[in-house]
Amino acid sequence: MSGLIEVELKARVDDVGHVRAELERLAPGVEETYHDTYYDLPDEALTARDQELRVRTVANDAGSRSLLTFKTAPVEEASGSRPEHETELADPAVADTVLKALGAVELISLRKLCRNHRFTAENREVLATLVEVPEIDGTYLEVETLAPAHEVDAGLSTIRTILARLGIGEGDLTNETYTGAVAAARQRDIG
Repeated sequence: MSGLIEVELKARVDDVGHVRAELERLAPGVEETYHDTYYDLPDEALTARDQELRVRTVANDAGSRSLLTFKTAPVEEASGSRPEHETELADPAVADTVLKALGAVELISLRKLCRNHRFTAENREVLATLVEVPEIDGTYLEVETLAPAHEVDAGLSTIRTILARLGIGEGDLTNETYTGAVAAARQRDIG
């Protein structure tokens, strides 16, 4: 995938049972575990430019697949929606070797337990994911769609409609990153 914007909103979920039941009404969920490794340059130049470089392995009952993803800086600040460039990998270990040979360093690795629901809303393909990260408290909901740059606002409107249907309000939205939350949790564990 290239040239499209990942239009996404993320929220903290208080009533997980309600949200899960509503999502199941929209589309049956699939349990998947994500193993994410984020990379940066030694001087953290990617982080400074608000860019992300990630290798993700997605595992479920059917097997696993790995993806290399590069996200540029957000084009819409409030939501953090950003261009995403992604390709499937035959072997994530080879990608790790190549990235490190090119000077990248591992920034952080983490595991996400996800329940993915794929459906169509307002003529858009949507992915709604309930997420738990074992190292941090709480359950999150990510709702995303892909859109060309001129349709980011329309994509966000669709997502807000879905969130409202699920009982998620503007006050539940968060821009907190899993990488930041996991790093902070690990730092607390050390201290």
